[in-house]
Amino acid sequence: IWETFRRVIATIREDPVDFLFISGDLFHRQPLKRELNEVNYLFSTIPGTRVFLMAGNHDYIKKDSFYREFPWEENVTFFREEELTCVESAGGLCVYGLSYHHREIREPLYDTARPEGKGTFHVLLAHGGDETHIPIQFSRLHAAGFDYVALGHIHKPQILYTDQMAYAGALEPIDRGDTGNHGYIRGSVTDGRLRLEFLPFAVRSYQQIVLTVQEDSTQFSLEDMLRADIRTRGNQNLYQVVLKGQRSPELLILTEKLRKLGNITEILDDSRPAYPLAELEKQYSGTLIGDYIGYFREKDPLSETERKALYYGLQALLETSRRRE
Repeated sequence: IWETFRRVIATIREDPVDFLFISGDLFHRQPLKRELNEVNYLFSTIPGTRVFLMAGNHDYIKKDSFYREFPWEENVTFFREEELTCVESAGGLCVYGLSYHHREIREPLYDTARPEGKGTFHVLLAHGGDETHIPIQFSRLHAAGFDYVALGHIHKPQILYTDQMAYAGALEPIDRGDTGNHGYIRGSVTDGRLRLEFLPFAVRSYQQIVLTVQEDSTQFSLEDMLRADIRTRGNQNLYQVVLKGQRSPELLILTEKLRKLGNITEILDDSRPAYPLAELEKQYSGTLIGDYIGYFREKDPLSETERKALYYGLQALLETSRRRE
């Protein structure tokens, strides 16, 4: 994450921009002073870019926060207050923002936000969008009159209103729910018209790999399939692995061995043993196993929960029966 942020600043040095907007949660927790020093140094390497920065719900300004007294570089504007403030900049730009002083803010602080500065182009930095982090009526905010609303808080990038309102998302995925591309929003103004573009920039991504299990699959064949898939997609990425299909009832899948083959955060085994239900029901007629199979076969079609109950329960009953034999 640090390296990707540094690469963003390096990109700005190579291809300068006038303004850099950070709509809260630059950090996913309270920043240490040495971390603020590192960020501030990076900002000092782009003196021609005006940086506008605010604190979000993760890096909110608590009583002993290093944000409170930190001496930012001259090209950095930090919104310290928890009420909306307008800062006028060169070229007729007015930027509006506020910082979180609490982990949660349930009041819709942006509902009454309106462009009030004397500038010709108005940008609102807004962090939130759910019931515990400044609820936002996006259609109402869209109609408020801002030329651009730079949104923070949601990790996944999304443009809500074309060329006017967007979540940039996190530069790198933060948790395993952050699938898809990550990067930043780049905007340009030509003849008074703003154009927004999402640029993928992350080093890695969270991805899902689906392994289809068959009746002739073995532990080694599944390991080879997974190695090949990870090699194709990239060893740097993070993966959730899902096992689907029907496997031999005798196959015991060792998920821990699969987990060691890469950056795997989770393995979900949705595969099922390929039991010949009709034959087993006939073979075990008059027994608990036969009655168990018959109960579920009468309920066809089965829900996903019922299907799992059938196969897990049948497996347990068959194993118990074989041990007794």
